[in-house]
Amino acid sequence: MKYAATHIENLQKKKGLLHCDNSLIECMLEAACYQMPYSLIRLFATILVYCSPDNPGELREQFEDSMSEDFKILANITAKDIHLAVLNHINDILHSMGRDINEFNLVSENITSSKMANEAKEAYFERNIIVGNEDLLLHRKLNIEQKIAYDIILQRVFVNESGAFFIDGPGGSGKTFLYCALLATVRSKGFVALATTTSGVAASILPGGRTVHSRFKFPINIDEKFSCNIRKKSSLASLIHDAKLIVWDEVSMAKKNMIEALDSLLKDIMNTNVLFSGKVVVFGGDFRQTLPVVRSGKKEDFIRESILNFEIWNKLEKLQLSENMRTKIDPSFCEYLMRIGNGKEKTNMDNKIEISKSFIVPYITEKESLDLLFNIIYPNLHMSLHNSSFLTSRVILITKNDFVDEINDRLIAQFPKEAKTFIAIDETVEPNDQSQFEGFLHSLNPAGLPPYKLILKENCPVMLLRNLNPCEGLCNGTRLICCDFKSRVISAKILSGDFKDTHVFIPRISLLSSDDEKLPIPFKRTQFPVRLCFAMTINKAQGQTLNYVGIYLREPVFSHGQLYVALSRAKSSSCIKILIRPPTVDNDDDHSTYNIVYDEIIQKALL
Repeated sequence: MKYAATHIENLQKKKGLLHCDNSLIECMLEAACYQMPYSLIRLFATILVYCSPDNPGELREQFEDSMSEDFKILANITAKDIHLAVLNHINDILHSMGRDINEFNLVSENITSSKMANEAKEAYFERNIIVGNEDLLLHRKLNIEQKIAYDIILQRVFVNESGAFFIDGPGGSGKTFLYCALLATVRSKGFVALATTTSGVAASILPGGRTVHSRFKFPINIDEKFSCNIRKKSSLASLIHDAKLIVWDEVSMAKKNMIEALDSLLKDIMNTNVLFSGKVVVFGGDFRQTLPVVRSGKKEDFIRESILNFEIWNKLEKLQLSENMRTKIDPSFCEYLMRIGNGKEKTNMDNKIEISKSFIVPYITEKESLDLLFNIIYPNLHMSLHNSSFLTSRVILITKNDFVDEINDRLIAQFPKEAKTFIAIDETVEPNDQSQFEGFLHSLNPAGLPPYKLILKENCPVMLLRNLNPCEGLCNGTRLICCDFKSRVISAKILSGDFKDTHVFIPRISLLSSDDEKLPIPFKRTQFPVRLCFAMTINKAQGQTLNYVGIYLREPVFSHGQLYVALSRAKSSSCIKILIRPPTVDNDDDHSTYNIVYDEIIQKALL
């Protein structure tokens, strides 16, 4: 029996189905074929951090020549210099990921960090963000309300006075534009300004943007026992200490204990008990949009977990942005959005709102209606495979992750090129449970994990599901184009943000299921950490502005603000189409739906 089990395991390894160093060697071999040394070094660092190779020194030796190609072309450089340059470059990237090269036993001697790595790359990057001329002129384009907020906040920054603000504004009111103007002005004066958001998608929009968890090293689940784990003498602590401005967008999506954690962190680093250590902190958000994720989904739990139920809320100075810049060309649509967001749109006898026929894609059959929606949002999809802006300017929004995968599967089938299916490895955290639950795990599709069967085609759009290296633009929620792929590596380009068009390699990594996902048994899945993103959940789209938005309500929205978020992603009413599946087979109601708004939260936010 033991021999049989070993024999089967060896066969699986040969097929690349189980983790082993051979699969990592093959991953590096595949990536080396592209002859992109810098991307290869980043891939190697990613493998060190996320794949735990058994013998990292041998892996480095095998691929050092391929990783050093860019250094070989330099004049008067010796083989020893090239060797050290590669090691220092690896170290720089590891530092940006919060690790150090000496942890991995790559060489027998300790590596002395480069100047950049001594400060840590993420701190170096923040202190050396180059502000473009276009960004420097953003303040000239602010409307009256934005300019008032801009002047008040900067006055506090430049006279070293404390200030804790909340920028309140509906989707499209120009909050992001205001943040960008503030960040550009402060950075142009040589000061540190930190841009953070609750979601990875929103982080990719802000210059130098990072998720709050990534920037401040918060754990995913923060409880009352949380304590700061940033060393006071670290480069990150020094960076936070020197920050003149901290911006936190989409704070309405964050639980109150995250706000408490930031307050505690700043007080600890600055050795003071003053609120947020007396720094100028700008929160922004819209409580008409989706709220923090809570397991029960009950209104009272949303209210209890929200920042609104925290004493800090009453100490924040409120600055209002009411003019909707996104829908300026369509004022009636703007008014409609506010009625939806505030829960004031009229309802019928079934407590549903009636959707205008101009938005509706009629429900005929599931297939016919979806095909109509696809043709509107993604016309001539087969001819647009080389047009990345076409793919990133439109999306289909759906309530639940399971439905998202169904739509993505339908659209990838229509996308040109040959498909390749990548099968994951699912392993229970407790080894004794593996044989009993393995087949069951393959059927699970948690929101935070990639699918068990991942179908990709060349030039298809994908979304990253983990913070692989936020300093290099690889955040949870980053959208990429899958340029090419092999069995163990994806070659991709970042689609937007500061790192737009940057080439990256993505390996398979092991991802643990989250405690928040209500799974019957904890497990880890080894797979490329991406999902297709022709379609995404409504919650994932928060913070984005898109040219064309399709909304597929296979089931009604189930949480506060979801319908408002979906509708407010578009610039005008002509850019939205909605497909509503009738509630029952014998019902032809494809034009009305529920709109969930917790009035208590809206009223408290407006106080």
